[in-house]
Amino acid sequence: MKKDGNKKGKARRDTRIVTSGLDPHGNSGIINPPVYHVSTVLFPTVRDLKKAAGDPFNNTYYGRFGTPTTAAFEEAVAEIEGGEKAIATSSGLAAIACALTAFLKSGDHLLVADTVYEPTRKFCDGILKGFGVETEYYDPLIGADISGLMRDTTRVVFMESPGSLTFEVQDVPVIAAAAKERGIVSMLDNTWATPLFFRPFDHGVDIAIEAATKYIAGHADAMLGVTIMKEPHFKRLKTVAVALGNSAGPDDCYLGLRGLRTLALRMARHQETALTLANWLSGRSEIARVLHPALPGDPGHELWKRDFTGSCGLFGIELEPVAAEKVTAMLDGFELFSMGFSWGGFESLILPMEPKYSRSATTWEGKGPLLRVHAGLEDPDDLRADLEAGLKRLA
Repeated sequence: MKKDGNKKGKARRDTRIVTSGLDPHGNSGIINPPVYHVSTVLFPTVRDLKKAAGDPFNNTYYGRFGTPTTAAFEEAVAEIEGGEKAIATSSGLAAIACALTAFLKSGDHLLVADTVYEPTRKFCDGILKGFGVETEYYDPLIGADISGLMRDTTRVVFMESPGSLTFEVQDVPVIAAAAKERGIVSMLDNTWATPLFFRPFDHGVDIAIEAATKYIAGHADAMLGVTIMKEPHFKRLKTVAVALGNSAGPDDCYLGLRGLRTLALRMARHQETALTLANWLSGRSEIARVLHPALPGDPGHELWKRDFTGSCGLFGIELEPVAAEKVTAMLDGFELFSMGFSWGGFESLILPMEPKYSRSATTWEGKGPLLRVHAGLEDPDDLRADLEAGLKRLA
């Protein structure tokens, strides 16, 4: 697909977000790529059929391989993330599963951050273990010492920074460099930061993964994942995604592409509101600590300040020790903060979390209950009032 954005040469980030993945003059002047609903693609001659079969990576061979809608979304995300190719999948977990499966086989060793997204851990401990892959979890704060865990059979290092639930920031450049030195593929779940606030390829990462269900789509109405890579890894990853029958629906790709256009504006608001709430909560007596790497007192702040250009709407709050029924009263009475899984949409969310049950290399030593907060696009003062009412119920 032709990219009109290329006419602008070295366009800045926000311009590329608006212009990437577009070919209006190839679609009767229509600005947005149409949604192609397709299973069968027809070929007029045997020669055309054989030509397409010889290049099944072109997204117009069969519906499961993708459509022009898929291609537009993949092209736009790859450009914004700083990669060369992208592969859309049916969810963020599907993108993770395809990426890991592409580089691991029986007898291989996999290193995974101990604070990883829990479904990723379940995939490693269930599916990969059944296939004969050994997963070893490491302390996300290990830094250069990760070299001591690498074996001759280590094939992949999988990072997520900040970590799920407790938001530890990893030294991604150091870990990626250690992997590269040993010929190990480094992968990063970049969903928290999005391509706007962390550039994986600028920090040495080989493969970036986004749960586009969250901030990229941004409206709590799509299930979508995307894996981004440089050209040398593309065919290997695409072959596995196709072989597993994993493809993204055209409507979800369209919603992802539409959400991408407003990503910079939405992320600025999510960031501003989250920091406003996090700073306010930090001064409350009911709160033991706020887990947000953009706050100066956070343990991961220096690495965040070095490597990131912003923060999103997701953070954690650890309450002072309190009875469970009081936490329930707090959560059940919110008017604006809803309880529900996922995050990254326009709505504010809050969920109770228990990270101690999803750790093996480290130990969670929280004093009191942990809540995960997603600051949506509502008015920040209204959200603060809702939280204040909740804290009164807690007390």
